[in-house]
Amino acid sequence: MADKHPIVKKNGKNGNGNGKHGKKVWEFGFQFNVKNIFIGLFIAFILMSLLGSLGDKVSNLVEKPLSTIITDVKEGKIDKIEIEESRLTINYKDGTKFISHKEPQESLLKVFEGAGVDPKAVEIKVKDLSPGAMWMGIVSNVLPLVLTVVFFLFLFRQARGAQDNIFSFGQSKARIFAKDLPKVTFADVAGVDEAKKELEEVVDFLKNPNKYKALGARTPKGVILVGPSGTGKTMLAKAMAGEAKTAFYSIAGSEFMEMLVGIGAARVRDLFAQAKKNAPSIIFIDEIDAIGRMRSVGLMGGHDEREQTLNQILVEMDGFEPNTTVLIVAATNRGDLLDPALLRPGRFDRRVVLDLPDMAGRKDILAIHAKGKPFTTPMDWDKVSKRTVGFSGADLENMLNEAAIFAARHNKEVIDYGDIEEAATKVKLGPEKKRLQSDLDRKMTAYHEAGHAVVSYFSPNLDIVHRISIVSRGMALGYTMAPPETDRLHETKSRLIEEIAMTMGGRAAEQLIFKEMTSGAANDIDQATRIAKYMVMEFGMSEIGPINFGPHMDVTEWGKQYMEQNTISQDMQGKIDTEVKKLIDEGYKKAAEILKKNKKKLDIIAAELVKKETLESEEFEALMGGLKHRSSANTL
Repeated sequence: MADKHPIVKKNGKNGNGNGKHGKKVWEFGFQFNVKNIFIGLFIAFILMSLLGSLGDKVSNLVEKPLSTIITDVKEGKIDKIEIEESRLTINYKDGTKFISHKEPQESLLKVFEGAGVDPKAVEIKVKDLSPGAMWMGIVSNVLPLVLTVVFFLFLFRQARGAQDNIFSFGQSKARIFAKDLPKVTFADVAGVDEAKKELEEVVDFLKNPNKYKALGARTPKGVILVGPSGTGKTMLAKAMAGEAKTAFYSIAGSEFMEMLVGIGAARVRDLFAQAKKNAPSIIFIDEIDAIGRMRSVGLMGGHDEREQTLNQILVEMDGFEPNTTVLIVAATNRGDLLDPALLRPGRFDRRVVLDLPDMAGRKDILAIHAKGKPFTTPMDWDKVSKRTVGFSGADLENMLNEAAIFAARHNKEVIDYGDIEEAATKVKLGPEKKRLQSDLDRKMTAYHEAGHAVVSYFSPNLDIVHRISIVSRGMALGYTMAPPETDRLHETKSRLIEEIAMTMGGRAAEQLIFKEMTSGAANDIDQATRIAKYMVMEFGMSEIGPINFGPHMDVTEWGKQYMEQNTISQDMQGKIDTEVKKLIDEGYKKAAEILKKNKKKLDIIAAELVKKETLESEEFEALMGGLKHRSSANTL
């Protein structure tokens, strides 16, 4: 690879840029482009200006007015006058020299005649301008104009590079995947088997259209991938590009938007025109919610440019002109915001929902991302997949990468389970922070986290405590981890109340031990309040009954969607607040009773935390006196 700055030329045998005698050899190069030419002309103009203004100062000659020179000529003091354009060099008979100036277009002889001076009284010598001086005069006059033109050309070139040529505004910016690029296939995607099957079928439609046409089936017009961030939507699209033997265009929704009105619609037309020329083809639009949001309804404002772009996409997908050879694949994590006209059959025929991977899916994802990394054998991937409930595919990839970095930092040759555990904690909570804390702060944090852990231990519906620590991570001074052992699909009222009790266990422990409240329970109170509000307003788990009080989307008779405003009465809002407080009070009371009854266990756990800072599940249960008793409700 060539050096980007070839100023120093490496020469000689020592390879350090030195010559035979150890001296550096310098090589200066100049690239002829608009920028360098402009800089060179500018420097030349400055140098000429400086030389012109400093010429007289360099000569060390004193300047005399022309009127004084005329007087001295009359008195016979001057021997010779040398004329160089408007500059006069005066040679006196006593050997001194002075300079003076005349008007550029005026003759010195006429000046003398007008002043009554005999021109023969002094020797007048006119210096002929050399060709170099003549060119210097021309350049000094022309160069400012050239510099101005070059300057504006340079600005225009830069602006065109930033905003593209004005004639290419309406051209599509989609990237087409070449066949020789490294490909991602469906074998590289795991944890989304149902979605993968849907897309494999679509790719087969494009590869073998006659098989489906023989049965009267038509190719789907579009497939939309909806799911949380990190679940593999873009990865599936890359796999389609790798598997399909057709042209594949990729573009982001935001790339259609521009500051000029109508550009988005023009780019949509150009994109579909290119795709039709290379049909059969696939167009992938990532983050389609940037242009596909529902159009304005009623008095609500809208974005005209975005709506024009959306209208053009609707027409291209299923307008008057039939289109059976171009497939649209789109991805978004905000499917609820998309316009209903975009989602109807005939446009996006298939809606593929991607969820967080289950235990089997996480194990398959780990197997893919573990390739190329050395692990201790045997590595219990079942244990790792159980440990990572709630992780997305992106989280798992990041976790294994962080584990490899952690192992390399400690000069290990292989990655062990401890590295993976540390990486999983870092992905969820952030890196460790060694904050300076007083003994009282450490003790308060230890009792706070011990309160969470002890309440969780004596709550049969909650999961086993995985780790307790008073080492700060992220915004938390400490943490108690109790990840779910299985992928839980249902929540019961009794378990949610125990969840509130466990969350309030830190505050209950502070009041039991220190007879004081601290600010460390702020996040716990927020979490408990959110759980209680869900139970009352959405789950119907209160005396108010099974009524949903949360905001939801409503649909008008024209198919338009809008967010319904909060219509809860003052009286009902008061009842909701009362039920929320009742659930939180019930959970806090349960936590306080457990801790009061098991204060000795609380003291033991807190003391051990102050001593060791972190307790793993086995250490915690050993201090508590045995394995936790599990309720049969956990098998629901």
